[in-house]
Amino acid sequence: MKLGYAFFNPKHEILQHHAQQLGVRCAVTSAGWAGGFSRYIHEWDYMPLLKTKLSMESFGLEFSVVEGVGFLDEVKLGSEGRDEAIEHFILLLKNMSELGIKTVCYNWMPVWGWFRTDTNIKLDGGATVTGFDNDLIPVCPITELGRVSQDRLWSNLEYFLKKVVPWAEKYRVQLALHPDDPPVDNIGGIERILTSVNAMQRAIDLAPSEYNGITLCQGSFAAMGEDVIDSIRHFGTQNKIFFAHFRDLTGGPGHFREEFHHTGKTDMYTAMKTYYDIGFDGVIRPDHVPTMYLDTVGEQGYGTNGNLFATGYMMGLMEAIEKEMN
Repeated sequence: MKLGYAFFNPKHEILQHHAQQLGVRCAVTSAGWAGGFSRYIHEWDYMPLLKTKLSMESFGLEFSVVEGVGFLDEVKLGSEGRDEAIEHFILLLKNMSELGIKTVCYNWMPVWGWFRTDTNIKLDGGATVTGFDNDLIPVCPITELGRVSQDRLWSNLEYFLKKVVPWAEKYRVQLALHPDDPPVDNIGGIERILTSVNAMQRAIDLAPSEYNGITLCQGSFAAMGEDVIDSIRHFGTQNKIFFAHFRDLTGGPGHFREEFHHTGKTDMYTAMKTYYDIGFDGVIRPDHVPTMYLDTVGEQGYGTNGNLFATGYMMGLMEAIEKEMN
């Protein structure tokens, strides 16, 4: 198991310094922020991936996971342009392979994507986190796309996987599907499908392959009301966890609040130990950290101080477990 850091902001050099100083060795990022050479250069192209890789390597980091694929909505919706978008995704896999980047984390949440009803909830002490209240969703407007059904999303996911899995096998790049966040039935007329352990298993079974698996986002599984530790075991014993997000929350389906890593509802020590028990050898990173006093790198959930706390907490768990095992 390898500890990673997420870099989702073009002004993330401070996080690169922190990762280097803490001994974190794996970088998780998209190439989109590095694509500003020309409007003719895109995030699936070789050049921005190379630029990102070189930037990370200058801080002793291996560019291990591409997370954040921003050009798949036509595929998810089955709309005009989906085959072209799939071609771009296959080119992304090829370029990742040539640069030694082994995993891509993608999702199946068209239009709305990651969603919260509140991004500034104060915890005791003043740190802020995000939360979700499904009672507020009825006021969310229906988009110009109208209603998008679960059947349509499942059909389009199967179409996508049948097209890209053979190329993932050829280029030896793992497809790590992220569960829906939040895992609710519908946002603004766009239904959601990846909202349970059974649904994630169905996605795996659509295209059986050693390169078709999941991102085990602990917070998403906790928000589903699923047992996080049982979920790690379920997918881990199949060798289907390619990438992991270590985070926690309180609440459950439809109503939750994110927390510090040690104050949520999951036994995080046992969760971490379960990754060791199943022999997980991929990248795990802290996710959705609280925003703390004087935090920088402004995106909620990825601040510098919150990341420092989460990384130290994870390192402590890992050291304790490794000493027990030895």
